[in-house]
This record gives sequence, structure tokens and C-alpha cells, in this order.
Amino acid sequence: MHYNQSCAAKGNAYGNSARAGFIRSMQRAAVNIYKTGNSYEMLVFAPGRIKEHFHLDVNGRTLTVSYTPPEGFTRPEWVLREYSRGGFSRSFTLDNSIDTARISAKYTDGVLQVSLPVIEGAETVKTEIVIN
Repeated sequence: MHYNQSCAAKGNAYGNSARAGFIRSMQRAAVNIYKTGNSYEMLVFAPGRIKEHFHLDVNGRTLTVSYTPPEGFTRPEWVLREYSRGGFSRSFTLDNSIDTARISAKYTDGVLQVSLPVIEGAETVKTEIVIN
């Protein structure tokens, strides 16, 4: 499984480009991925979200994980804001070893866990490249 560098974070953009980059990074949910014996497990840190507003789609070999806040979502006047409960979209390129028909997900305690089962015998081969 490979992270798609073209992932996009939906968010607010302000005139100041440094500030806009900071705001966009707040709108992108953090992701950790680890490998088990028979799957990759993706943990999307997304506290305070509503389970029914997450969307997972596989298009070809691209997995997109997104969240759209409900209409009328109250937006307080923040004094301090270190994380966002707003919308986001993240894309990941899946290699041929992932069984896309068996991908599953659950949302518990602010973490969306996406299980990406590996097709038995189809794992990619790791090759070490010697640097001369």
C-alpha cells in the first residue's frame, strides 16, 4: 500500500500563504498505518466526527477516505483551536496485494480504523537497493 502524494485536504484558505498552509494542515486528519500478518490497518485520527458522515470509496486502486460535516454544523468563535472537526479527504494508492472487496471500517473513540486485507500469496516483494 502506498500513500498518494496528491492527497487533498479541504479547508479554508486565507490570503497569507503561510497561514493558509497552517489552516489546511488542521483540516487534514492524521493517519497511521501498520501491517499485521494478513492486513494493513489504517488509523484515521478524527475526534468529534459523526460516523454516518464518513465516506470510503475505492476507484480502481485508489482508496479515498473523506468526511463531510452535517449541514448547519455550528462553528464557534474559537479562542484556541488545535484540531478541527471539519471536512477532509485523503487518498491512498493500493497495490495489487490488497483485496479491495473485503475492505472494512469502524469508528470508535474518535479513530476510524480501516482494515485492508492482503490477498494470500499476493504480497509485494521487498527488494533492498544497495547505494554505491
